[in-house]
Amino acid sequence: MSRVSIRPEPFDVAAELAAVEASTNGRAGAVVSFTGLCRDEEGRLAALELEHYPGMAEAEITRVVAEAEARWPIQGVRVIHRHGLIRPGEGIVLVVTASAHRRAAFEAASFLMDYLKARAPFWKREHLADGSTGGWVEATEHDARAAESWGREASQG
Repeated sequence: MSRVSIRPEPFDVAAELAAVEASTNGRAGAVVSFTGLCRDEEGRLAALELEHYPGMAEAEITRVVAEAEARWPIQGVRVIHRHGLIRPGEGIVLVVTASAHRRAAFEAASFLMDYLKARAPFWKREHLADGSTGGWVEATEHDARAAESWGREASQG
């Protein structure tokens, strides 16, 4: 099982959780998952279009997964990020982490999601319910601060 996958097709959360659990061979005491969904923005959004540079995006996310593995004692990890047109209610991203203890699994998953939300090399454009195409969506200041906080913690620790 690859630790990182970028693909247009939907993912099966239950199957991905089971695969990570199985990959730990009984060593994990905690498995944490986060599924990010496309929301409809109060009926305004018909779809979100995500673009990436194939190869570069996988390599960068794999690098950050390796950083999470170096920072926390995680025994299993899976990151799936979709690209293409994603409709409201569909999954965009899945992060699964497994560790002997819950805190490491939670922190590693949070670290990975903060990175994916603010810094992963994806470009997002809104397709609106009225048929028009909106602009490109930037990461929020809140998301950028959350991602930056992990660097400050590392330098303080």
